[in-house]
Amino acid sequence: MSSKTDYTAEEWTKLVRAPLLAGLALTLADPGGPIEAAKEALATMRIMTAPESAAELLAAVAQEAKTMMEARRNPLDDFKPDPSKVGEQVLDEMRMVGGILAAKATPLEAEAFRSWLMRAAQSAADAAKEGGFLGFGAVRVSEGEQQMLDQLRAALGGSPEDAGS
Repeated sequence: MSSKTDYTAEEWTKLVRAPLLAGLALTLADPGGPIEAAKEALATMRIMTAPESAAELLAAVAQEAKTMMEARRNPLDDFKPDPSKVGEQVLDEMRMVGGILAAKATPLEAEAFRSWLMRAAQSAADAAKEGGFLGFGAVRVSEGEQQMLDQLRAALGGSPEDAGS
């Protein structure tokens, strides 16, 4: 099992902000209004602070994220993407997280962490309906969001069969 001491400060920062970035990726994939963005952010934070796995690595990352949010510190604070390239920079960050997990986490921890990130992204996608007019014709997950979910899965090293994880 790995713990915080197995990671550099930069790697740990990337792991802590990864669930929030996974959710942000879905918000960016199909930007809606401020209410949709808020719903997506809240859904992501719920998953981010309460992983469904007892893996030590996930618990430690979730606890650090929760502590930061309780102290009103943004886990994304030092992530400063170029606004014109933010989607690709989020995917690059997810590729780095996948690499960190492959190099330092146990295979079971890495899979649990990737699944957790995908749950965070999926919860953002499911949080608000997209498109339509006054709710008519809206869909739970838009085509753009589904494409981003697929891109995130690929960036993290997952396969298409992992869909819905």
